[in-house]
Amino acid sequence: MQNEQLLQLAIAALEDLKAKDITTIDVRGKTSITDFMVIASGTSGRHVKSLAENVLEKVKEQGVRPVGNEGLDGGEWALLDLGDVVVHVMQEATREFYDLERLWQGAEQSRAQHQE
Repeated sequence: MQNEQLLQLAIAALEDLKAKDITTIDVRGKTSITDFMVIASGTSGRHVKSLAENVLEKVKEQGVRPVGNEGLDGGEWALLDLGDVVVHVMQEATREFYDLERLWQGAEQSRAQHQE
């Protein structure tokens, strides 16, 4: 699966469960770790966990084997390493605290339009 297809699949899985403020950051040329970072907010620990699990389920259905994941049990912040795409799902206060968007400023950013 191409990295742009994987990116769109992850975003769609987040949108399915009403993730808030989905942001995509193109980090190609900025890091060798991944090509894209997706950052999204959940409204509660349960929502964060559900969002992350939905992304994992959808990518696995398409034959993508995640490299790893962290934080699914806690619900404050989940990290999904899909190889070319890394997905961060956080509660809003945690997202504000870590401010990954500012950390990666200068990288190409876009906010996905999600349906309310």
